[in-house]
Amino acid sequence: MLPLQPIGYIHTQKQVKFQARHQPTESVAERNILELLPDCDYEQALHDVAGFTRIWLIWWFHRNTGWRPRVLPPRGPATRRGVFATRSPHRPNPLGLTPVPLIAIEGRRLILGACDLVDGTPVFDLKPYIPAYDSFPDEKAGWLDEMEASLAAPPQFRVEFSSLAQEQAEWLLQHWAIDFRPRVNELLSRDPSLHRTRRITRRAPDEFVIGCGAWRAVFKIAGKIVFILSLEPGYPRRFLEDPARTEGLPDRTAQLAYMAQWPSRLSAILPRAAP
Repeated sequence: MLPLQPIGYIHTQKQVKFQARHQPTESVAERNILELLPDCDYEQALHDVAGFTRIWLIWWFHRNTGWRPRVLPPRGPATRRGVFATRSPHRPNPLGLTPVPLIAIEGRRLILGACDLVDGTPVFDLKPYIPAYDSFPDEKAGWLDEMEASLAAPPQFRVEFSSLAQEQAEWLLQHWAIDFRPRVNELLSRDPSLHRTRRITRRAPDEFVIGCGAWRAVFKIAGKIVFILSLEPGYPRRFLEDPARTEGLPDRTAQLAYMAQWPSRLSAILPRAAP
């Protein structure tokens, strides 16, 4: 057995995997904490780290079970790739590697910027990010270069919202500051076909659903037009009203309020918990 033990754990607002977007950018304002374990002299080990503005985290995909030799990346066409040619978490040894902004150090606590780790993730090591050694922008990126070239082309589909979907989206924005229309448009205008990683599934022969964070958009496809029929909460009422499940469910209060606002459309899809 390899003597590998966590040096600490991440504390973030991300409770479920879909909240931790892969390769986060600094356009998302975040404040995360890496808390190192006590009584290990890690305060000494952190000496001089404060001079770096970015660090590497080596961590464990602790919620994964098993691995897959070929995986479906979330971006690009629905083509399976060898897992070693991707950043997929479904690996033989599920190790993650993330460069994160270092904001401050407070004792054993490192204050970090945007990261793609969920709350409680064990971290095995941290290393300084050194631009002169860690950045090679002119290197080739295989199938990713081809994908980026295809994404640079104009979108192939036009996304339109029904009057109901538009009303629901405006209500969410006005009352809860939630607006996932840009994400829906970004994904569906490129490719609305079934895709497990992009969370696009079929509900009926001509009706589809895409998951966006804690929410869903129901849509149909007519030629090159993707027509959004309605928006829905991503969790059933029985989950949202179950005290044992309430902690960590994103947008829980907003989803319950949404169900009260549009109960008829949701009644058949999201059954109430038994009294």
